[in-house]
Amino acid sequence: VGMGGLGKTTIAQEVFNDKEIEHRFERRIWVSVSQTFTEEQIMRSILRNLGDASVGDDLGTLLRKIQQYLLGKRYLIVMDDVWDKNLSWWDKIYQGLPRGQGGSVIVTTRSESVALKVQARDKTHRPQLLSSDNSWLLFCKVAFAANNGTCERPELEDVGKEIVTKCKGLPLTIKAVGGLLLCKDHVYHEWRRIAEHFQDELRGNSSETDNVMSSLQLSYDELPSHLKACFLTLSLYPEDCVIPKQQLVHGWIGEGFVMWRNGRSATESGEDCFSGLTNRCLVEVVDKTYSGTIITCKIHDMVRDLVIEIAKNDSFSNQEGLNCRHLGISGNFNEKQIKVNHKMRGVVSTTKTGEVNKLNSDLAKKFTDCKYLRVLDISKSIFDAPLSEILDEIASLQHLACLSLSNTHPLIQFPRSMEDLRNLQILDASYCQNLKQLQPCIVIFKKLLVLDMTNCGSLECFPKGIGSLVNLEVLLGFKPARSNNGCKLSEVRNLTNLRKLGLSLTHGDQIEDEELDSLINLSKLMFISINCYDSYGDDLITKIDALTPPHQLHELSLQFYPGKSSPSWLSPHKLPMLRYMSICSGNLVKMHERFWGIENNTHWRIEGLMLSSLSDLDMDWEVLQRSMPYLRSVNANWCPELESFPIEDVGFRGGVWTKTPTHRT
Repeated sequence: VGMGGLGKTTIAQEVFNDKEIEHRFERRIWVSVSQTFTEEQIMRSILRNLGDASVGDDLGTLLRKIQQYLLGKRYLIVMDDVWDKNLSWWDKIYQGLPRGQGGSVIVTTRSESVALKVQARDKTHRPQLLSSDNSWLLFCKVAFAANNGTCERPELEDVGKEIVTKCKGLPLTIKAVGGLLLCKDHVYHEWRRIAEHFQDELRGNSSETDNVMSSLQLSYDELPSHLKACFLTLSLYPEDCVIPKQQLVHGWIGEGFVMWRNGRSATESGEDCFSGLTNRCLVEVVDKTYSGTIITCKIHDMVRDLVIEIAKNDSFSNQEGLNCRHLGISGNFNEKQIKVNHKMRGVVSTTKTGEVNKLNSDLAKKFTDCKYLRVLDISKSIFDAPLSEILDEIASLQHLACLSLSNTHPLIQFPRSMEDLRNLQILDASYCQNLKQLQPCIVIFKKLLVLDMTNCGSLECFPKGIGSLVNLEVLLGFKPARSNNGCKLSEVRNLTNLRKLGLSLTHGDQIEDEELDSLINLSKLMFISINCYDSYGDDLITKIDALTPPHQLHELSLQFYPGKSSPSWLSPHKLPMLRYMSICSGNLVKMHERFWGIENNTHWRIEGLMLSSLSDLDMDWEVLQRSMPYLRSVNANWCPELESFPIEDVGFRGGVWTKTPTHRT
């Protein structure tokens, strides 16, 4: 129990993710309750944590399912951010939980009355405000992150401690101000200006909550104008929503919020904007890849309160969706919110993980009435008619720069009038399994920066002419044609601005002999993914082995590789700048002799390695260490032959190695 920003959720997360806790409890369930959740939503959230979508079940069935899943199990349930407005759901759910096996429930709340209502009077923890010493340590960790949390300038220490004192030991306030100063010049007069500004913000505040909001307001006031616009898009998302970083960045690019400068590409500049918000502690990281790339994020509920208020005052967005420039659509979307609105610039799907938007065709057609839309994101949506019919008037959206149809159903083909979208910069149709063809008109979108067709299983190939899209920076799910009726791998040679490439290879005849060097001169290419899911024939192995990737490659992912031995080019001599490698699924038994660098007496510069679902791969841990002396983190799971690998958090040179035993799910 404690006020907002005190660290209640952080403490609960530390407990929830602790290794000893993980081993003790057979089921661990995290539910973000918030102010607007209903009893049904809470039950469905619990079941989703247990792997059950529970579509169509009534309340009684939902509760019985929860009981069945947890019966005879030790379980830990965290109910995060419970409010006292309506606790009628608590007794039903709590009384329905199985007893006697050591189950536990943790509740976090701002309200003392909630602690009483959930009968936790004798088991209540009240986090204390940080001491002055710990406040300074936390501040330094954030403000001097670039210097490993150390303040080396005495004149900054004095004014820094003055600012920290005004934070009164509240972690969220300290992080917000520390993040602000991290992004400022580390000179005395700038820090003194912030200290005085902070004092003005705090003057007259009567509560700790007001102090937190003042610190967050200060962080917003000090943002550059382009980051203010990026920050306001967070107002569209529901409480406790886990937000895909890529969705944010694509939307920012589409709306023109991203500043391109210093030779940075559009996608890199978008990533810089995201870093600008995370560095200021306005956005919290939720999940990363093995290479440290951020996948999802969220915002603190007090940050959300602030951004909603600012967005409303600025007509950027509002809860009603009326007379504003942006609209978020989610599972509980009110159809009355869509009206002909010539102010509308962005429509974004904000549905939570595991949920979908169910939209009717009449509603969806209204999107095309907003003539000045720059971003149309209707991902994770189910429609009652084919999207090609629903969006047939999409040609009217002449300003559209970002179109996301990711994970929509039923998308079989793109709208016929799509060829008029000459300003399109981002097209995302990933995870559309029923999509059968990509219109030839795609090749006339000369401004296209991102084309994502990842996991489009029914798509046979790309149309000829993709090589003319010379501004492309990201091309994912690229499936070269097996004949001359589609786009061949050789066209990729022309995409000299490409930074990320995802290849889908299933047959050897997708690659001609004269195309084996198609990637070698792509000097800006940093990431390659090769996915061989559902591949046929040994000739594909031969063709992949003969490819020549660019030597400056930074990250490589091999998925479902059919060969018994790794490709001969997968060596420290051919890829001297590779930092991250992921090999998942497939038939791999051993690594090619060149992998170890013995032939040229070279070592890998790899820092992160992932090996997953490789049931036959045999590799010696000590040999791997000698070959990869810079290795800092390894994630090896479902690889039963890697018996020499250390298991569970064995520290080595400051890194963490993890191996998941094959018997554990």
